[in-house]
Amino acid sequence: MILPIVAYGDPVLKRKADEIDSSYPDLQLLIDNMFETMYQAAGVGLAAPQIGKSIRLFVVDGSPFAEKEEDEEDDPLAEGIDGFKKVFINPVIMEETGEEWAFNEGCLSIPKIREDVYRKAKIRIQYFDENWQKHEEIFEGYKARIIQHEYDHIEGILFTDKLSPIRRKLISKKLANISKGIVSVDYKMKFPVAKKGR
Repeated sequence: MILPIVAYGDPVLKRKADEIDSSYPDLQLLIDNMFETMYQAAGVGLAAPQIGKSIRLFVVDGSPFAEKEEDEEDDPLAEGIDGFKKVFINPVIMEETGEEWAFNEGCLSIPKIREDVYRKAKIRIQYFDENWQKHEEIFEGYKARIIQHEYDHIEGILFTDKLSPIRRKLISKKLANISKGIVSVDYKMKFPVAKKGR
């Protein structure tokens, strides 16, 4: 089932999400719905707060990203991104290392806005998969970037929070319009200010 994606301005996006355990109701259905929602919106990652659930869960699939990166074979940052599909439950980033590098990020909750965001090149993360198997892995390049972006969501951080005050000021009107639903999107969204006005 395709779920509406929560737009910028909803308090759920600024809240630190809660851990869950294996008794969380209908977890597999939720994961399936999140993947379906993400694919329909042409995203490469989706965190539970983006569908209104303040829990420490996100899903990723870098395959669409690989299709956009025509020079993927020549780009070491893109290594293994095709087929990079995972579920992260209760993740903890243990370490971020390497050079910071900029990439023009977007977000399904903040449509039509893309900005350069600096992140470390490499992460070490501990997490549970959908079968409650515990993992500790190292990811680099675009894989690390996708995970860092989604991890920020469960920490209540948006990519716009990482911009300079000047950049934030320049896009503040666009952000306010997104909250009000004054934006054209081709996927289902829930707008906080529009919701209050009804």
